[in-house]
Amino acid sequence: MRNNFKFAKSPSIWSEHLDLMQWPQLNQTPTQILIWCRRLVKAAYMFKGNKLWGGRFVGNTDPIMEKFNASIAYDQRMWDADIRGSKAYVKALEKAELVTTEEMNSILHGMEQISEEWAKGAFVVKPGDEDIHTANERRLKELIGEPAGKLHTGRSRNDQVVTDMRIWLCDAIATLKEDALQLVATMVERASVEIDVLFPGYTHMQRAQPIRWSHWILSHAVAVSRDVERLQEIRSRTNVLPLGSGAIAGTPFNIDRELLRKELEFDGISINSMDATGERDFVAEFLFWASLCLTHLSKMAEDLLLYSTKEFSFIALADAYSTGSSLMPQKKNADSLELIRSKAGRVLGRCAGFMMTIKGLPSSYNKDLQEDKEAMFDCFDTLHGALRVTTGVMSTLKINRPVMEAALSPDMLATDLAYYLVRKGLPFREAHGLSGRAVFQAESKNVPLNQLTVEDLAAISPLFDRDVAAVWDYSSSVEQYSAPGGTARSSVTAQVQHLRRWLQDHTQ
Repeated sequence: MRNNFKFAKSPSIWSEHLDLMQWPQLNQTPTQILIWCRRLVKAAYMFKGNKLWGGRFVGNTDPIMEKFNASIAYDQRMWDADIRGSKAYVKALEKAELVTTEEMNSILHGMEQISEEWAKGAFVVKPGDEDIHTANERRLKELIGEPAGKLHTGRSRNDQVVTDMRIWLCDAIATLKEDALQLVATMVERASVEIDVLFPGYTHMQRAQPIRWSHWILSHAVAVSRDVERLQEIRSRTNVLPLGSGAIAGTPFNIDRELLRKELEFDGISINSMDATGERDFVAEFLFWASLCLTHLSKMAEDLLLYSTKEFSFIALADAYSTGSSLMPQKKNADSLELIRSKAGRVLGRCAGFMMTIKGLPSSYNKDLQEDKEAMFDCFDTLHGALRVTTGVMSTLKINRPVMEAALSPDMLATDLAYYLVRKGLPFREAHGLSGRAVFQAESKNVPLNQLTVEDLAAISPLFDRDVAAVWDYSSSVEQYSAPGGTARSSVTAQVQHLRRWLQDHTQ
């Protein structure tokens, strides 16, 4: 079996220990063999490289496994959060007398240098940097030497990574909130300006009743306002400090977690170290929020896509948010809206996929949780883009008011005809039936509903009189709905004022 032992080749280390490449000779004494074994272990330890977990292992990791295991390609975007967490942690180490003040200042200075490198795009990721934590610690050691090795005292990548994620997500939430508020503000102001425009309201994609164009706009603005409120609630549960939880059991050192909380501006401290390192509720909540928000945007995009077709011609998108056809010169495609609609499916898939990942995990941290970051980053990027594009679409589209109002038809006032009878004392169910008979008669005579004569209507019910002519007025129709939430001018104005106050409250 001699010489069958395969060593990983690393000239910088093994060149000093060439005799270790051979098994001990059979004539060597037990003491000599023991010395050989000790030297072998020492050489293997030297070879372990800069991995944060390498002490237990001997030899190289399979390159395929290295790539499969690495997350630096995407988690490097948390570089700032990782540096902020480390700067706070070294202050807690200094307070616990685990590093000297001089060592703390050296680490802080080194971290500042690393931060500048990342900010300038000058940081060089090396092959051994499997994640952002390893990369930053490796670079810190290059800059300041041995004191860098003390930074990880009592800290695990388990509590480090979830701290980074929570810091990053809180910043991301602030960005998305600003995006969503800008969209709501754009929609509210447009609704205010175009409040007198009427057009058909649809249910089941069939013409239903006349409404204000502004009423349609505000229906979507209100949905996005709820998204903002949910996002704020998610932030409150995200902004909880896990640092100081270690890998699972907590920290054996006198780490001041309240100091960490204040330094990193968290609202609270995690209660249980095992839960803190192993749960990703805040990620799941964010992914669900992103799914629901994009569902709202997709629903609005679908309406606008229909309204922009030649068949409707209610609106025209700005060229800035449209594309053409490579074959048909006349085409103007609403690709912005189609992409918003498609992104909802993308984000919903991310949410469902992540829930499937975590549904059967055992307690505490498992490497499966590495899947959390790509999902979180992708959903943020998708929402960030979708919200801004939607704002652009809503601020630049043009309405075709004459076409909108020409699309109103007398049959949409059939409910008003029933209300006419209700106001004369007839129960609504009976009035509804009589109005339906009037619709049938108009269809039978192949005339619009408002072209039925008073005699035609009186034959259906003696309650119909000449004052029924007042029913056939679209402006009067929408003005009936003056109760809060309705489509009357006064009600829509109240909705605009309410949302303006809401915007003021949520932009502070």
